[in-house]
Amino acid sequence: MAKKILIIEDDAFLGDVLLKKLKNESYDVLLSRDGKEGLRMIKDFMPDLVLLDIILPSMNGYEILEAKLKDDKIKDIPVIVISNSGQPVEISRVLSLGVKDYLVKAQFDPNDVLAKVKTELSKEKTETCGKQSDEFSLEGKKIMWVEDDKFLSDIISRKFSREKCALIYTTNGEDAIGLAEKELPDIILLDILLPGIDGFEVLSRLKANEKTKHIPVILLSNLGEKTDIEKGRNLGATCFLVKAAVTLDEIISEVKSVIFGRTA
Repeated sequence: MAKKILIIEDDAFLGDVLLKKLKNESYDVLLSRDGKEGLRMIKDFMPDLVLLDIILPSMNGYEILEAKLKDDKIKDIPVIVISNSGQPVEISRVLSLGVKDYLVKAQFDPNDVLAKVKTELSKEKTETCGKQSDEFSLEGKKIMWVEDDKFLSDIISRKFSREKCALIYTTNGEDAIGLAEKELPDIILLDILLPGIDGFEVLSRLKANEKTKHIPVILLSNLGEKTDIEKGRNLGATCFLVKAAVTLDEIISEVKSVIFGRTA
């Protein structure tokens, strides 16, 4: 049976593009351009996933999320927010309301949405790091994040902050090496494309250093080229994730999997 997706989006062009794109992938898709109607359709259609805009006629996305959480019938249906804004206050608010992921309209194309949808519905990743360990807590764990994408860094840091872990962040490869040696984090999430030296060089230096070689590293990339995956594995990366192919919750789960799988 085809997976069901509900799009709640009042932008006529974007809504129609997403509708066509998802239908072409054989999903069962409905589109609503109104907030109140969208909430009613969540209850009636019972989709496997909702793509939700924030600014909508009659009822905004926040109100829909709040009403959804109060309804036991629909509260567990996953939601990916698609918004015009990437403001920290908005990101924090939707994360507190349980959304799975957050996309800014100006920063994606329909293929990015499709990749997120497929990931959420299939729960498949480019290369798994191990069994997910959602029953464990990251409270007090040191998580190092090396990423030069400001929006992605902000949303990930807010997600990790809700896990009550200590987040060490830098945008620069050279700085990452020094910080890792000083802070000795429990895990490092490392982008490949960075200013100065790239993630592969950072990984190589970390694994050559007696103080940091034991620290597990998850490589992150915009692309899932087999050559990059092999190179990362050969340099000692624990695993490799494609940014467009994982949700925020799955990044958290992968981190737990690596940390607690390693220490169990």
